Amino acid sequence: MTVTEDQIVNALEPVQDPELRRSIVELGMVHNIGIDGSKVEVLIALTIPGCPLKNEIKESIDQVLYPIEGVTEVDVDFTVMSDEQRESVRLMVHGDPQSTAGTNPAQGHAEGREVPFGRSGSKTRVLLIASGKGGVGKSSVTANLAVALALRGRDVAVVDADVWGFSIPRMLGVQAPPTVIDDMLIPPVAHGVRCISMGFFAEEDQPVIWRGPMLHKALEQFLTDVYWDDPDFLLVDLPPGTGDISISLAGFLPTAEMIVVTTPQPAAQKVAQRAAYMAEKVNVSVNGVVENMSWFMGEDGTRYQLFGEGGGQELAEQLGVPLLGRVPLVPALREGADTGNPVAADPSTESGKVFEELARVVDEDLKPTRRSHPELNLLG
Repeated sequence: MTVTEDQIVNALEPVQDPELRRSIVELGMVHNIGIDGSKVEVLIALTIPGCPLKNEIKESIDQVLYPIEGVTEVDVDFTVMSDEQRESVRLMVHGDPQSTAGTNPAQGHAEGREVPFGRSGSKTRVLLIASGKGGVGKSSVTANLAVALALRGRDVAVVDADVWGFSIPRMLGVQAPPTVIDDMLIPPVAHGVRCISMGFFAEEDQPVIWRGPMLHKALEQFLTDVYWDDPDFLLVDLPPGTGDISISLAGFLPTAEMIVVTTPQPAAQKVAQRAAYMAEKVNVSVNGVVENMSWFMGEDGTRYQLFGEGGGQELAEQLGVPLLGRVPLVPALREGADTGNPVAADPSTESGKVFEELARVVDEDLKPTRRSHPELNLLG
């Protein structure tokens, strides 16, 4: 049976670029197809030189071409896109800043693009993870909840908005910085979660000494110059307290929901309450409370309430929202945060089970209080 070029193109349609998650045919990455009897040669143009995921692309191509009747050998070679081709890809996936109504709207800080996720019709649920003060494990909750949601098959992204205490890349075990395609940032992925953080742009021991306007601009760029591609969930790890960043994000993300993290300690619960009241002031709905460090399980099977008891439940009752989950204090949670191995990646563990259930509650039971589709429902 004679193999045709149309057969090859049709077979390549489902193969996606692992970073852009679009068909390599749609993106114009298939530069040449050669057929010599039963041998097929494919030339793929990568978006950047030295793409670390080219082996993944090759494996995907092999998987779709070898099953074609008459194909016995597949040779995949690589080249690199020109600047003009990269610009075309960016415009395709990220929007055209010069577009008019009915064409691809632009998203991105540069050239006046709008912030995504806040637009009418966005399918993304935005969860702002907040705390009244530092040290209650807000970032650990963010990272592990993100991983647990990804394990449920959800498309999940995280913005590390704690620009002074950035820690999400380390907690997720991210090994590479964002990829840059024609000034568009492609966020790295770890444990099925994409993320962006100030940690990619500053040394770990370098202080970020910025005032409000610069913070506002940086957050806007995190939301817009990064190619997010409409995730199911966008988790935002807020800095502790009620400062400029939280206020800016409330303006950028008007449909966001807030989850407040506290410990059982009454003092921590009182401080966390302020973050919730701040959310009300900026018109962000608080939808739930997570209590962290709830207990420590001794070797004798006894639960020790090291930080007191009941703070999370009391805060939830004061705010009129559910207590979404109680996270135990276990060494594995701390170790996983330091080594990039979130406990949520293993639901068989004590804390992994907790985050598995927390993700289920957030995904199934905790419904958004605001509609992102403002169409009218007329009863008649």
